[in-house]
Amino acid sequence: MFQLLSFFQFFARKRWMYGFLSLIFAISIVLTNAQTSRAISWLDLIRSGAQIYQLSSISDKEEIKLGRDINQELIRSGQARIYRNPQITRYVNRIGQRLAQHSQRPNIPYTFQVVDDNNVNAFATMGGYVYIHTGLMETAENEAELASVIGHEIGHIVGRHAIEQMRETAIAQGLLSTAGLDSSQAVQIGIDLALRRPNSRGDELEADGFGLDNLKKSGYAPSAMVSFMEKLLQQGSSVPSILSTHPATSERIKRLQENIDPKTANVGNGLNNQAYRNRIRAL
Repeated sequence: MFQLLSFFQFFARKRWMYGFLSLIFAISIVLTNAQTSRAISWLDLIRSGAQIYQLSSISDKEEIKLGRDINQELIRSGQARIYRNPQITRYVNRIGQRLAQHSQRPNIPYTFQVVDDNNVNAFATMGGYVYIHTGLMETAENEAELASVIGHEIGHIVGRHAIEQMRETAIAQGLLSTAGLDSSQAVQIGIDLALRRPNSRGDELEADGFGLDNLKKSGYAPSAMVSFMEKLLQQGSSVPSILSTHPATSERIKRLQENIDPKTANVGNGLNNQAYRNRIRAL
């Protein structure tokens, strides 16, 4: 009786084993044969040991790492020539950190860098990385105007706009597999988005809203956000980079004015033009 029982137990275990092995074999066939245009297969990504990003559910930690990788490649490739004056760097970082701590996303580390470029421009990548051109700093009349631009770029990070743009671009290019996006591909898309792709109308308006709220909470005069945009529009045919990549500036100005109380528009810090000129004299 004991021998008969042992036989049936052995047979049941074998049946379970065969079923399990069949399941594994079927899964491997599906994964091996899965086709995604121009995308690396799930198994290839695992074998390569590459970092894979699920852009629909990326964590703060993953976003910060991706931003750091994009930053390193921007600098290494010379596409962002960092201005190495400690005085200017400290000044911009002080403004940026003040804004960051009053932003709607204060719990990630922020890195503020000055780019040695005469174009009037600024941009941000995911994970807290913000870049301000020297040309923009020279165009701003006071600290509040500079802070308004930095606040706007922080607004893009708050809204996770670069993550969503990266996801849309990866899908359009057929690079997003079922496993996610390979880190090297993510870095290249991130660089392209930062330097060459305009933000959507919706993203710009949302970043303006976040930026204006941030400016007020940080104690800067909110009128500076409007005055800086108006200043850029007055430059005529020579359209600054920051506007050439941004849609409907007149609409943005109108919306900002609607959200600023005229009685408190000039209430706050940063409107002393001479103090600002002294601060950026090293430029």
